[in-house]
Amino acid sequence: MLDHMGFPAVDFEKSKTFYDKALAPLGVSMVMAVSAEESGSDAFAGYGSDGKPDFWVASGRPAGEITHFHVAFVASDRATVDAFYAAAMAAGGRDNGGPGLRPHYHPNYYAAFVFDPDGNNIEAVCHKPE
Repeated sequence: MLDHMGFPAVDFEKSKTFYDKALAPLGVSMVMAVSAEESGSDAFAGYGSDGKPDFWVASGRPAGEITHFHVAFVASDRATVDAFYAAAMAAGGRDNGGPGLRPHYHPNYYAAFVFDPDGNNIEAVCHKPE
């Protein structure tokens, strides 16, 4: 079981702004920040809910060193998936599959996909029937 995950960002401030806006409809916000001085290496922004950071973005990675990642965030309902997609696109995300059913995963798999500023594939998914 996954406790938390994270990945590096080319432009840390741009990525934080993107995630602040894109994750808000999911009830996810930055709950912890760790400075480069505190960590002894990079700065980190920890996102989550209920005070626990489950998703981390790190600073200090040149573009040539970035490997793209995929992360899926749980959405409580389909309207929240739609709101995530709209917020992510307004925050500068790039479309990678608008809100809709993906029955090839299972009949109730309703998701939306966007690329973040670094090209990572970010998804919001609801597994519930309408």
